[in-house]
Amino acid sequence: MDNFFKLPPDEIENKSFEIITQELSEKGIQLKPEEEMVIKRAIHTSADFDYAENLKFSANAVNLGIEALKSGISIVTDTNMAASGINKAAAKRLGIHVHCFMADEDIAIKAKADKTTRAAKCMDKAAEMGEDFIIAVGNAPTALIRLKELIDEKKIKPRLIIAVPVGFVNVVESKEMIASLDIPYIAAMGRKGGSNIAAAICNALLYLASPRI
Repeated sequence: MDNFFKLPPDEIENKSFEIITQELSEKGIQLKPEEEMVIKRAIHTSADFDYAENLKFSANAVNLGIEALKSGISIVTDTNMAASGINKAAAKRLGIHVHCFMADEDIAIKAKADKTTRAAKCMDKAAEMGEDFIIAVGNAPTALIRLKELIDEKKIKPRLIIAVPVGFVNVVESKEMIASLDIPYIAAMGRKGGSNIAAAICNALLYLASPRI
């Protein structure tokens, strides 16, 4: 037991993934190879094996996400918590910038004027930048709802949408809206999700795109 408590950080993570792999096997759950590391990292960050069942991927979503990251595009998140959880060293290796506009003064002013949420206005600001993005939403379904409107209006076309808000109001419906689009997505169907899951999925893709040394 004493030796177990003295494990270095890398060995702790490796041991955690060994346990996850073993328990998935015991549950009779077989993951698609291309989705495996994304799902396992979501489980690793939450200790919730439901993500083996409720994470839904559009066709080739993981590979498309990896290709997008290798091209150096930015990631836009709906919370500072998600942004802070994204591995900065991994993003730096690929020249990727991580944006969260929630604390920007102009966002608060516009949201109040239009009687909407700051998360929705963050999607407007992303569209105004005129860049390709991966959009990672872990908290606000209003961000996904506004994102769909912007996509329908052809004002933005994300390379990948990570749709994992958590909660009870419009959460399920907003994810289903994203899953109906002809845009690559990874979504946690149902009520579960969160900023930690959004960051975990981004990190899984970053590590796949640029393996840690």
